[in-house]
Amino acid sequence: MMRWLALDFATTHEAADLLVDYLSGLGAEGVEVQDAREIRALLFAPGSLHYADSDFLDELDETVRVCAYFVEFPEGVRCNRDSGLFAAELYDNAPKTFIPLKNLEAMIRDRIRDFSRFLDLGAGYLGFREIHEEDWAENWKKHYQTIHLTDRLVINPSWLDYSPAPDEIVVSLDPGSAFGTGTHETTALCAEFLDELVESEDRVLDLGTGSGILAIIAAKLDAGLIEAIDIDPLAVEVAKANCAQNGVQVHCHAGEIGDALCETYDLIVANIIADVIAAIAPSIPGRLAKDGLFIASGIIKDKFSYVETAARQAGLELLVQRERSGWCAAVFRRVDC
Repeated sequence: MMRWLALDFATTHEAADLLVDYLSGLGAEGVEVQDAREIRALLFAPGSLHYADSDFLDELDETVRVCAYFVEFPEGVRCNRDSGLFAAELYDNAPKTFIPLKNLEAMIRDRIRDFSRFLDLGAGYLGFREIHEEDWAENWKKHYQTIHLTDRLVINPSWLDYSPAPDEIVVSLDPGSAFGTGTHETTALCAEFLDELVESEDRVLDLGTGSGILAIIAAKLDAGLIEAIDIDPLAVEVAKANCAQNGVQVHCHAGEIGDALCETYDLIVANIIADVIAAIAPSIPGRLAKDGLFIASGIIKDKFSYVETAARQAGLELLVQRERSGWCAAVFRRVDC
């Protein structure tokens, strides 16, 4: 079984790119960076759909954390500084050479000293960790278990055996690159509303589908036509794969609400963020059938009044609001003049 060496660094924002370039050139198979300044820039960029709550932002460490991964050879040798060989490029564009860990560390320390002559590198090299391939391939699965969203809606990872009760509806879903495994309050609240509101043959539109979980739930609740849209093409591919895994027919494609294929829908669900829901609110009533419903989620409590106001001004009437762990979801109805 292959093993990996994770080398940890603490550096500055100004030096992060230089350090990453050096480690990549040294032969690292991957370099992971956690930079608070970059995270904030991503979150607060104009038009960003990314969201993080204030607690997360407050906890961000201004020290930039860098982790570089090197493959360990040969197998069967316990990792220490005197044994275990690691693939590295000793000079630019050279073939990878297997060198002892202590030599690899010495090379890195020497280069950091060189860099530090003209740039603040921070604390620099902190040490190494050994990571077994099975830690990445299997251990993460321990954190995902069968989830009961409602009395009858069940989310079950594909690698777990589950025997459903006669009236239970099971969605098989594996964690992937797209948001939505059922563990987050916003997804769970949407699922509850869908369980209560979806009727046979309803036309359902899932905006910002992510993993496709809500569209799959709607299909398993016997909705008629189900369409799932996301602006991220990767999310669309994940959703398509999850729909196929569950044997349901959902039309998944990239786009925004203006790209929806049907003229109107009986139910539209959007588990996104408050700012985006408020922005698309004016477009919702025109895409709802008479007495059509709009489920909105992904709204932090402090922003719910903002979303409600935008919805009311757009011609939507609030029917139900629910809150869980600081997150809100609501059902709105089109107000017919």
